[in-house]
This record gives sequence, structure tokens and C-alpha cells, in this order.
Amino acid sequence: MRILIVEDDESLAEGLSVGLRLSGLTPELVGTVADANEALLQGGFSAIVLDIMLPDGSGLQFLDALRRAGDKTPVLLLTALDQVQDRVAGLDIGADDYLGKPFDLDEVAARLRAIVRRAEGRADATLQWNGLALDPARMIGSKQGRQIEFSPREFTILIALLERPGGILSKASLEERIYGWQDGIESNAVEVHIHKLRAKLGADFIQTVRGAGYRLAGDSA
Repeated sequence: MRILIVEDDESLAEGLSVGLRLSGLTPELVGTVADANEALLQGGFSAIVLDIMLPDGSGLQFLDALRRAGDKTPVLLLTALDQVQDRVAGLDIGADDYLGKPFDLDEVAARLRAIVRRAEGRADATLQWNGLALDPARMIGSKQGRQIEFSPREFTILIALLERPGGILSKASLEERIYGWQDGIESNAVEVHIHKLRAKLGADFIQTVRGAGYRLAGDSA
């Protein structure tokens, strides 16, 4: 999942970024309302982590404008622990959840998975496809009674494919998921990770669609 982090405290934002990457998420960092609006024009974000106090405006005003425009991207607010009014206002405007600072990075990842799951209408945290049961919280799966572990980037690619079951994802879109727009991209990274996933899940689990990209074979049964 690509996560937009809107936070002007550089050390806090970097800490969030590192923690979310370790949880198999792909964070993108911006520090202002203007940059957040620009980032959203790119599309493709599963959720937003939003600080309330930003240098060029209020996070609550940004959230209000987002909802008035019909954007339903799940939003996790970051607030000071003692700012109850901000939390109430944020939830009333359309935030999906909030966390008080300081916070635990594992909890941030868990709450993001939860609000995305709710937005997708899923009650079960486990993802199922073609005999694979995937636990996003632990980045492990099981297939035919065998437990399988994944690297963060393998996991990110697998989640991206599971988000669009049966759909074709281009190499460029998968590169964007594992690197984000701010990172340098290794030319054959996607092919390498797809190869490793096939070694773990079966050669036919992920299909190559020539000239188009990759998709999952089979169905969710």
C-alpha cells in the first residue's frame, strides 16, 4: 500500500517512513498542504497520515477540502495527546482514525491496515488467493500447510497484485509501489522480486502478460 505522510517534522516523518517500510508499506513524504495536494494529483494512495499543524495551513482544513471534493481516501490523523478538540473535529470532518503523539510505529501500521480494510469493506485481515492465506501484519503466508516468509518488497508486490485480483499491473506501477516517486529505481528489481515470489508460491502463481505487466493466476477460492 502506498501511504502519503503529511508531516513537517523531518525527524518524525523519516521515522514514520522507516517504520512503515519495515511493515511492507510504501510511504511518500511531504511537509506542506501544497505538496500534499500536488502528491494527490499523482493518485494511487491507499491512505494518508496527516498532521494537524502544518507550516502553510491546517491539516483539518486540508481534510475538510478533501472530503468536500469527494475524496474518500482513508485518513489517519496525528495529534497532540491533550488536543481532544482537534481529534473530535477531525473525526467529525471525515478522519477515519487518529493517534496521539508520541506513538508506536507498529500501531501506526496496524491502524493504517485497519482503516484501509474498512474502506475496502473487508472484515477479515487475512487475504486469500489461489490457496494462499496472507497475513499482512506479519508479512507471512501459508500455502498447502507450509508457512512462507516474504521480504518487504516481495510483500509489497504481492499486496499490490492482491488489491486488484485478476487485474494486470504494469512494471512501472509495481516499481512505483516498491520505490515511490522519490527513490532511485533499479532496472530489473521487479523481475527479480517476481522470480523470488514464484519460487516461493509456484511458477504459475503470478502470470506475465507480455507487453502489459503481471497478474495473479487462478481465483480467490
